[in-house]
Amino acid sequence: MEPGTPRGGAESIAALLRAAEPATSRALSGLVDRLRSHGDSVSIVWPGVTPSGRVSVDGGGDDRSDAALAAIMLAGVTADSRSVGPGSLFVAIPGSRADGHRFAADAEGAGAAALLVEHALPDRSIPQILVPHARPMLAEAAAWWYGDPARELGVVGITGTDGKTTTSFLAASALEATGIRTGLLGTVAIQIGGRREANQIHSTTPEAPYVQRALRAMTMAGDAAAIIETTSHGLAMDRVRAIDYDVAILTNLTHEHLELHGSFEAYRSAKLRLFESLVWVGMKRAGRSWPRTGIVNVDDPSAAIFVAATRAAGARAIGFGAARDAEVRLLGTVDDHGGLRVDYGLAGSQRAFRLQLAGRFNAHNALAAVALGWALDLDPSAVESGLEAVAAVAGRMELVDQGQPFSVVIDYAHSPASLATVLDELGPRAAAGGGGLIAVFGSAGERDRDKRPMMGRIAAERCRIVILTDEDPRGEGRGAILGEIAAGAGLAGHRPEAILQVADRSVAIRTALERARPGDVVLLAGKGHETTIEYADRQLPWDERAEAERALADLGWGR
Repeated sequence: MEPGTPRGGAESIAALLRAAEPATSRALSGLVDRLRSHGDSVSIVWPGVTPSGRVSVDGGGDDRSDAALAAIMLAGVTADSRSVGPGSLFVAIPGSRADGHRFAADAEGAGAAALLVEHALPDRSIPQILVPHARPMLAEAAAWWYGDPARELGVVGITGTDGKTTTSFLAASALEATGIRTGLLGTVAIQIGGRREANQIHSTTPEAPYVQRALRAMTMAGDAAAIIETTSHGLAMDRVRAIDYDVAILTNLTHEHLELHGSFEAYRSAKLRLFESLVWVGMKRAGRSWPRTGIVNVDDPSAAIFVAATRAAGARAIGFGAARDAEVRLLGTVDDHGGLRVDYGLAGSQRAFRLQLAGRFNAHNALAAVALGWALDLDPSAVESGLEAVAAVAGRMELVDQGQPFSVVIDYAHSPASLATVLDELGPRAAAGGGGLIAVFGSAGERDRDKRPMMGRIAAERCRIVILTDEDPRGEGRGAILGEIAAGAGLAGHRPEAILQVADRSVAIRTALERARPGDVVLLAGKGHETTIEYADRQLPWDERAEAERALADLGWGR
């Protein structure tokens, strides 16, 4: 069964999430105490009191303000004014597109009991909690509202530029094979209580209230562990603050997301926050504490920095990879009838397993899961059985076969490193069949522009034909994005037969399949499992596999 397809219990994920919403209200005073305990300046602006006359609670508050706070009962926490209901706390988040403070009146009109703000707002008739930075306090408020569910779970955070999704599915399967019921929150799917469904949110790490509610749903459904794909966005924007991680895993670190972070060093620093959070704080509930561990791909150039951060947090560091000093050491791989045999060393012994997944790079993803099992002292044979059970990951090296004399592969590769890795994996296959590579890809609008020419050059150096097309243009001009990619393609030492700019992705896919020769491998990169293409004014429903199958059928290659 493909990850992302429904499985497990009868209740839907939506129903499980609804059931996780607390049924009873909680006093605002409890939240203020929580925020104050983190050392932040917290003040209360009461209705009718000017900012200069606000009542401070920094030092413990006075009896009047404490009593008033205890009398205000909250019925929810949200940063989305559209989801405010009677009794909600509305958290006003300043953003690049819109400032949440502008929607405070709407929230009050919808019944909000209080506001959490970065600057006092005039003419409001409900209390305002004034803090220097709202984002981290949103995470604390969400964790408080849902009762700190991460303290009742073994929590694994997986971060890195590429490989997070595949590693998360391999790790979840490995844990479950050893008897540990595991929830999952990631790019492709959400799994709670044995029920797995496609992730309908266009975000790998959602906002803190959703994350905390999902974790609470996992505890209520009987999960003992949670695996969270933890992105640099989620870390930098404090979406995963107040989550008590037990294990952090680094898959790799390459050029990506510089539109948010500004530099590679800042991007790396955001990722490091996950490993720095491994400091033991002693808050886990009985029986839910795992050994604090940082698991690092030692073949990555940044490995030493992550190992150092792990040790500085007082956690154990475990390395995996081909390097001689790796505790979980890759010894070799063999392509095996569409799968991959992985030979590795662990604790002085040589072992092996066979993945159903294609791609040599998946050996590293699998060994990260092996290292997780070793960190938790799990049976290696059971872990290997779990790895071998993963049949597919949607949009990752996904083969589309309708009997055509060439291969069609869908992959989410959308960074320079992942595009190069996938093309280098597929190149020998094409050559063995007497063909070449055709790549169809684009680059997201309003995201890292520096990577565009890099990806163009990578594709041009490896492919017979390069077709540039829409990924998610958002508010940027489609032609401008494709032009920047094409500029890099023009710098390649090898000139492909053709570099085409076909903005319409459906037409681009059809063009690639029309030009494919026997033995060729056509790579459709960048969208993978995603179900929409984002434009400035709309979201176009999208299914990469269905588009490829339709185009093949129109060309006479149907089932």
